[in-house]
Order: sequence, then structure tokens, then C-alpha cells
Amino acid sequence: MTPGYSTKTERIAIADTDDLFIRSLLDRQQYHDPAGIAQSLGICSASWSLFGLLWPSSMQLAAYIARRPVCPDERILEIGCGLALASLVGHRRGARVTASDCHPLASSFLDHNLQLNRLPDLKYRHGQWGAADVPAGVLDLGIKVLSARYDLIIGSDLLYERDMPEMLADFIDDHARPNAEVWIVDPNRGHRPAFNRHMETFGFELERDRRLHDKAETDAAGVRSEEYRGRLLVYRRVAEACSGQ
Repeated sequence: MTPGYSTKTERIAIADTDDLFIRSLLDRQQYHDPAGIAQSLGICSASWSLFGLLWPSSMQLAAYIARRPVCPDERILEIGCGLALASLVGHRRGARVTASDCHPLASSFLDHNLQLNRLPDLKYRHGQWGAADVPAGVLDLGIKVLSARYDLIIGSDLLYERDMPEMLADFIDDHARPNAEVWIVDPNRGHRPAFNRHMETFGFELERDRRLHDKAETDAAGVRSEEYRGRLLVYRRVAEACSGQ
């Protein structure tokens, strides 16, 4: 059956690792929610396409995961994964990664991109902060709900609304092990200070706040990239700090 949206497939270059073939939505104008599942999750028509686009911050996160040493016992969770670029990079390197998102099509796009890159299955879970219940339509798709806890939680461009810092910090706390580490790539949307405060309430200390700055470049085809400015935020919670929670 032909989907009610248009896509494209591109070869994506990621710093410090091999290229990936990625199927994404054609543009931000795509929308297809015939059963109203996305709407029931609070995803309006204006934001429906955002999961299926490649964002500069996700490229930054993927590059950092490409440089992180792989630990066989470490469990990694990508939240708000969208096209799950960082998860795909980590998975290809042998890391134990779980990708999660709240969009009803994120799982199927992930499966398709795994096949494009000849990679084995990657665990996917429905994960949504600020939501009390999961609509039956999501469960009908056969998608399991996120419930486990992880050693490393990663995400990119997640602080895009005023109420996100508190909900996101609470969600991270729900799925972080006592000594967990958290990596967030933020493109300076203005909600970082509030997020820092809420993370502190759950015992997470900001260990690193690194400025990211990639200059605009022109590739061999004459296509010019956008200049990127953002930050890599690294938090850590030690078991002693949260023993009283």
C-alpha cells in the first residue's frame, strides 16, 4: 500500500564514522494521520513531520556516539529519537541501544533504515514525557512502551517548548539508573537554564557544557550547509547523590 506521505533516501555523512543511508520525509509539508493516532498523542498537523526530518543536532549527537568507546554491559537509551541517527550509529558499532519516540511512525522508519544499511534489529520503545496514558492505537501497532532503566540516556533538540524542561527531566529520572549519565545536544533554544535546575532536583550534576560550532560548508555538489551553534550538555548522577530519593 502506498503511504499517504512522500519520502526521500539520502546517503548521510557523519563525522568519525561511515556514511548511513537514511529514508526521511520529503519535507515539512508531509502529513498523514488517517486513524488519528498522532493526534491522540498530542502531535498536531504542524509538528507531525518533525520526527521524520534530519536535524543538525541529531548529526552532532551521532558524531559523539561514534567516538564513544563501546562497553558491552552499558545500556543506552535515545529519547525523542526521530530518525534515530545516533541509535543507528551506536548499534552499528555494537552498543546495546534502545531507540524511543512518541511518533507512531518512528518505529517503521527505523526498521526501514536498518534494512537500508543491512543492520540487525534494534530495540524500539514508545516513550513520551508528560503523557499519562498511551493511546490504544499505539499498542495496536505492536509497539511496546518504555519501562526499563539505562546507564546512558541521550537526546538531541528536545528543549523546544517552555514546559519541556520539567517534563523531560522527570522522564529521564524515570528511566535512569542510579549512576546514569545523560547527553543532551541543545541548539540554544533558550530553555537550557530551566532544564539544568530541574535536572538538579533529581540529583543530576552538569559535568560538561561544551559549545558546538560547525561553520557552513559547500559540498562537491555545490550545496551549502547551515552554520551550527549549540551545546553538548553532559549530566551525571552518582548513586550516593540519589540514595535518599
